[in-house]
Amino acid sequence: MKTAKTIDEVILILEQIIVTETKANSNLVYFPVLYKQVTHRIKEGIEKNEFENNNRMEVLDVIFANRYIKAYFQLKNNETPSQSWANAFAEANNGKLLIMQHVLLGINAHINLDLGIAVAETVGENGDMANFENDFNKINEILASLVDGVQERIGRVSPLFYLLERFGKGKEDKIVTFSILIARDGAWLFANQYHFSHTKDLEFQRRDIVIGMLATKLTKTKSRWLQWVVKSIRWLENKDVPAVVMVLNS
Repeated sequence: MKTAKTIDEVILILEQIIVTETKANSNLVYFPVLYKQVTHRIKEGIEKNEFENNNRMEVLDVIFANRYIKAYFQLKNNETPSQSWANAFAEANNGKLLIMQHVLLGINAHINLDLGIAVAETVGENGDMANFENDFNKINEILASLVDGVQERIGRVSPLFYLLERFGKGKEDKIVTFSILIARDGAWLFANQYHFSHTKDLEFQRRDIVIGMLATKLTKTKSRWLQWVVKSIRWLENKDVPAVVMVLNS
């Protein structure tokens, strides 16, 4: 199973995944497209000394990315990844989901489950979690800014995408209320809980169940009105995966 040792190797593996899933015309490609952009941005930040501890940031980036890479190749090898990733991957063939929903499914598993574990492993058993918080927040600010850019580009391949925000306001559905900043706060709490726990396997299992359930909420809405909006948006979305990837990479 492939693993990365450097941030450049992370980018290389993500590029390989993107090529594979683009050729397969698979919705699994959308998350790694965003993730590669995030990784490039973090690499740039490290090179410009934007973080409080730039060496530590590359260690985190590699540990963090390897959790997604491991889950992806477990899927490809017919092995069982975490429930959070299994639920996300299971929706790849769901033709009713929006492009943004596929992106959010990946973000949900990776931030809400993987990030806290990666931070704790980077800090180490005797490390100081509080010393990491500013850089942790910086990562999520980068991700949030890039998600905004992805949403703008999705609008180029999904002419009615703007309807989701316009008609989703006031709804409690996770499709429209999912927030990177809220996910960040939850991930930080989990990172601390996991770091100080003497039963890490149990902490992981409990968290995985919760985040796996959240994944299912990102694919469904109870509101009939919002169901119609999502269906209408999806009807006009470009379903040519290579063409969409080209726009998302632009």
